[in-house]
Amino acid sequence: MGRKRKSGDGTVRLRKDGRWEGRVVIGYDDKGLPKTKNVLAKTKTECEEKLNALKNTITPPTPAKVKADMPFGAWAEHWYETHSKSAIRPSTQRYYEGIIRLYVKPKLGHIPLNKLTANDLQQLYTWLKTEARLEQGDGNGGLSDSQVRGCHSFCSRALEQAVKEGLIPQNPAAGCKFPSVQRKEMQVLSREEMQRLLIQAKYEGYYEVFLLELATGLRLGELMALQWEDLNFTTGELRVNKQVTRTKDGLVVSEPKTKAAVRTVILPPPVLDALKEYRKTVDSRWLFPSPKIDDQPMSPGNISHKLQKILRNADCKHVRFHDLRHVFATNALKHGMDIKTLSTVIGHVSSATTLNVYSHVTDEMKQKAAVTIDRGIGKAEPQSIQQAVPQKTMTDFQPAKDKRRKNNTGCLMQRSENRWEGRYRMVMPDGTKKYRCVSARTEEECEAKLAELIATARAEMAAQKERLKAEARAS
Repeated sequence: MGRKRKSGDGTVRLRKDGRWEGRVVIGYDDKGLPKTKNVLAKTKTECEEKLNALKNTITPPTPAKVKADMPFGAWAEHWYETHSKSAIRPSTQRYYEGIIRLYVKPKLGHIPLNKLTANDLQQLYTWLKTEARLEQGDGNGGLSDSQVRGCHSFCSRALEQAVKEGLIPQNPAAGCKFPSVQRKEMQVLSREEMQRLLIQAKYEGYYEVFLLELATGLRLGELMALQWEDLNFTTGELRVNKQVTRTKDGLVVSEPKTKAAVRTVILPPPVLDALKEYRKTVDSRWLFPSPKIDDQPMSPGNISHKLQKILRNADCKHVRFHDLRHVFATNALKHGMDIKTLSTVIGHVSSATTLNVYSHVTDEMKQKAAVTIDRGIGKAEPQSIQQAVPQKTMTDFQPAKDKRRKNNTGCLMQRSENRWEGRYRMVMPDGTKKYRCVSARTEEECEAKLAELIATARAEMAAQKERLKAEARAS
């Protein structure tokens, strides 16, 4: 499969008539649709050369001349490029660019800035809420309440800047009504569901990922950005000081969401022991390296998809990865951690934020405390939570076995009633391919032998990689 071209490089394809066509986006029209130019050639190399030459001739759009009657779409782009873009994260940049291209320019882009009214904006929000997805062919109905509020926030900030620069007397967005965000009921896993999740994750090779998440409540981007140098096996301290996000150019490692997100957490001894064993199997600076791309962490999006598969196989309720953060926080509060400490551990800006998010848990704790006090006054023996609500400490759940094995775990097949065979393909750093096999009388024994074989093979590949590096330096 060919290498994917970077965003902005244009596209190259082979046409049915045998010629190669290159195409590049040069801008967008008032409806947000891309405007393109193309080149044709007999070979792919010639096409790429022509496409690069074409890109060099394209003049970047000149900055908009700021004036009161300029189109609102042009002002929105100017405000974004001049006042907002450099101060926001790549993911927010993509979000704002989408708002401009999909919603602002098609619906309000032609209206002069000084003629834009609250009614114009209100009609936009109504359309977003009721018809946006349907009209754009992206499903039925409209956007969520939070997405509508996000669009309103963008427009309001752009218009507020226009007020500051004296282009308009007041912000028309200030008089708009928009939907309030209804807090969704928090989804958390039961104790048995957590056990089933970890059992299934262990079978599928992601045990350490979800064990660490349930023990720390890190944001997904923070978890994927962890490196071994961030973990002190002696003290159990784990430093959280970066995050991984996906941009149009690929994965990017950056500073965390806020200053409060830079923190140190202490890992429980059982989790630390599990990571010590896991460390022996990882030949990378990343705790959770990509199985396909050298020296790169796992993609946060891939982990989110993997979680859904594991939940289905483990017969657990549907939760998002971010809900595992809520699982950790809820358990921490129920086991006695105070709000201020929890706020520090999960990286909230203030304890007030934590208290607001987990108010339902603290209310439940207050009720239980009141019952305990009442029983104490009545000289009754307070019954512990464990006594009042019997809980299973273990589950008899067995992992659901997928027909497809995880990448780089070899293949396993039954040759006869009492003979299993495991096979592993090695792709050496010098490009050569080798096959190694093991056999055993039972599936479990064969799995164990195959795991040992793979560990040996990986060590052999790592040794050759270092040898080739040394030879390259010497030459």
